Amino acid sequence: MAVEDGKKQLLHLVFGGELKKLGGTEFRDLDTLDIVGIYPDYQSALGAWKSKAQASVDNAHMRYFVVHLHRLLDPEAKVGG
Repeated sequence: MAVEDGKKQLLHLVFGGELKKLGGTEFRDLDTLDIVGIYPDYQSALGAWKSKAQASVDNAHMRYFVVHLHRLLDPEAKVGG
């Protein structure tokens, strides 16, 4: 993994959209998914997720997620924490 400023790059994707039903993870319309971005670490992704989640609080069906891309790219790697 790339190291920048002494920190490992652990990529995270933040995205969201309207769910078909509360409590599920199936989206109403994949064409309207909001791809917020890819971030170099969890803290950055969490900040973006929180901002988008708070901005959409009036829509109960709108959900944002953080995906740990680094786990998909290198599933064998151990991450200290």
